[in-house]
Amino acid sequence: MEDKDAVSVLEDLIETCKDGQKGYQDAAEHVKRTDLKTYFNQQSLERGQFAGELQSELTRVGKDKDKKPSGTVAGAMHRAWIDTKVALGGGDKSILNSIEAGEDTAKEAYQKALSGTLPSDIGEIVRRQASSVQKAHDHVKMLRDSAAAA
Repeated sequence: MEDKDAVSVLEDLIETCKDGQKGYQDAAEHVKRTDLKTYFNQQSLERGQFAGELQSELTRVGKDKDKKPSGTVAGAMHRAWIDTKVALGGGDKSILNSIEAGEDTAKEAYQKALSGTLPSDIGEIVRRQASSVQKAHDHVKMLRDSAAAA
């Protein structure tokens, strides 16, 4: 893979992580259950760490970003939608549905990144992060399913 391709993959994943960080942070502010609040805050921190790790790799391959990545427009719209649903009376189940949708997007971004050929050191980081994203997705899905059954 050319460096410019690796740069593009890293930039996309950084934006995805920033979206996840902000999405989990927003969800933590709105949920009522303390276990969800704690989990969402932990995931927000982890996504921030992932973004930092990827940013370090971006710098290492020679790409200094002039602007600090802050997430995507789609991510901002998704968070606004969560806020709207909460304002209209949506509870924890509604927030879990939205978080799972965000995790679907993150999973797809990591799968896309892994479908190409990355330098081995970057590929190792992306695979490790993808595994964590998959686990978070599965956990949120389980939480959502148990909330639906309640």
